[in-house]
Amino acid sequence: MRILLWHVHGSWATAFVQGEHEYLVPVLPGRPADGRGRARTWDWPGSVRELGPGELRRVLDTEGVDAVLLQRPHEAALLHEWTGRRAGYDVPAVYLEHDAPGGPAAATRHPLADVGVVADGRVPIVHVTQFNALMWDTGPARTAVIEHGIPDPGHRYTGERERIAAVVNEPVRRWRAAGTDVLLHVAHEVPAEVYGMGTELLAEHLTPLGPTAAGAAGRLYDLPQPELHSRLAGARAYLHPYRWTSLGLALLEAMALGLPVLALPVTAAYAAVPPEAGVLSADPDELAAVARRWLADPAEAAAYGKAAREHVLNHYSLDVFLNRWTTLLTQEVSREDRHDL
Repeated sequence: MRILLWHVHGSWATAFVQGEHEYLVPVLPGRPADGRGRARTWDWPGSVRELGPGELRRVLDTEGVDAVLLQRPHEAALLHEWTGRRAGYDVPAVYLEHDAPGGPAAATRHPLADVGVVADGRVPIVHVTQFNALMWDTGPARTAVIEHGIPDPGHRYTGERERIAAVVNEPVRRWRAAGTDVLLHVAHEVPAEVYGMGTELLAEHLTPLGPTAAGAAGRLYDLPQPELHSRLAGARAYLHPYRWTSLGLALLEAMALGLPVLALPVTAAYAAVPPEAGVLSADPDELAAVARRWLADPAEAAAYGKAAREHVLNHYSLDVFLNRWTTLLTQEVSREDRHDL
């Protein structure tokens, strides 16, 4: 199949483009959000082609596209503006929702729920977790759930550094949702290192908390994925401080590396982190206490990490993920053929 998608979520797309298909990714000068093109900090195969709007239109006119994977509400308008095609009418399309609803949890109407091609069943909404599907109000739309799959980074855990690690993008802007206050609380109690975009803005919040947290202020990193995995593998444990989120791929990747997990018992964490793989608690003091225990007992931490890796490989298989997507997209193409009869 030939699939068009925008580069929106780097880690998710990295898994998706490992499939057997050809992938078209829009690119614009300066690589802004609507045209990032191929990833530069993730490893993408040669089957991913980046095309400007003019090239994209020519490809659709001459070679065609089997399906469009939409991930943001305005992408259907971009598709029509750039190619003249209407998602769900001129080309089969699905809408992938990466996130949990940001408003009132059980009452937020999905922004596409009442859009014609979604409401009439032509374009399904696909969620990445069962929790997200439960919480979004998608009205009459067809929905499906295809949970994450991740490329196996290998069991690389050493736990040699007596620190916890966390990956949080934009921790200051996303303060409450990202659980940045929980991260600061734990970092005040145990040595920590923080990775992700925008982490440099966290330094001024860490320094006043005392010497332990101030040390974390000097360990803030934004790294390409291969370097991130190498760094994470040396930390003793992984902290997932998020209050309200979808299921973070960095969490699953850390588990696949072999790190034990500390997390809040919210959203999809209950499914991602079974008791043998880590500790879920709504009490930051308990998370800090377990972190201290693991810093003092590397054997216990490694045992939890081994179970974490086994769970991810069994429940977030890349092959299962890719097969489910191929099946769904193939069904949508077949369904579109039936509409044309």
